Amino acid sequence: MQTQSNRFTLRGHIYEKDQVRAAIVLLVPTMVVLAFLFIIPAIQVVWYSFTNFNLTSGEAAFNGLANFRYIFTDDKFGKALGNTFYFAFVKLAIDTTLALALALMLDAHIPVKRFLRSVYFAPVIVPVVASSLIWIWFFDPGIGPFNQVLSALKLPTSQWLYHENSAMNSIIIFSVWKGVGYNMILFLAGLQNIPDSYLDAAKVDGANNWQTLTHIKLPLLRPIIAFVVMIGIINAFKVFAEINVMTPKGGPLYSTALMVVYIYEQAFQNAKMGRACAASLLLFIIIMIITVIQRRLGTKKTIDLA
Repeated sequence: MQTQSNRFTLRGHIYEKDQVRAAIVLLVPTMVVLAFLFIIPAIQVVWYSFTNFNLTSGEAAFNGLANFRYIFTDDKFGKALGNTFYFAFVKLAIDTTLALALALMLDAHIPVKRFLRSVYFAPVIVPVVASSLIWIWFFDPGIGPFNQVLSALKLPTSQWLYHENSAMNSIIIFSVWKGVGYNMILFLAGLQNIPDSYLDAAKVDGANNWQTLTHIKLPLLRPIIAFVVMIGIINAFKVFAEINVMTPKGGPLYSTALMVVYIYEQAFQNAKMGRACAASLLLFIIIMIITVIQRRLGTKKTIDLA
């Protein structure tokens, strides 16, 4: 039996002292790690974005909004920002649509669907750098399999990664191949959690496959779709490895440079860490705004559905 001395009241709630001590012991290590890995670096990024911090000289004097003024007048930043939005929109649209289509196909009764699930998911677990190096050969204009197939079909070939008009679309093709399996698994899990009674009732009412999809499956998948879109936006805005491996220095005429590539270039190639921190802060704000808008739209649709 707990005595009154082992309890205390805080803001109208009664707490057990032993439980609070145990919670503190368990939470302190996590909070310390969280502080050193996330909170302190985030504060440093905000501070350095208002300084002229240079990696070479080590200087970090306060310079106000000079970094932001430079970024907003830099043509490379504008190019990287436009590329990032284009990449995120096109990749997300194709990835989500294709993943949903594959999930619907694998949710049906088709032969070897377990094998197909493994095949579609396999690219997700392949390291990005390794798969990027393989796809560089695929995209090779001279000996690459893609142009070989196009030539065999008497179709026009492409320069793929080596021309400014096709480089970004080539990266998008690779990124869709790399990530579609993950979203497919999420959609497939959502489809398999739909109660059979809903589908049976639709059949009894005479609904065809299209009506079942649009009136039952898709509305019930809205939370999954909202999650996939949100994660897709965040991942699309932080893509770096495949860009750096397949098209170093932003590709031909800076056509594949994304925001993260621009940040890396300012920080580690130009040694302008202050400018890199300012660009990172802007990237964080953009992602946060888009995520909040997407979540509110998703919540509104869910409420309307209810």
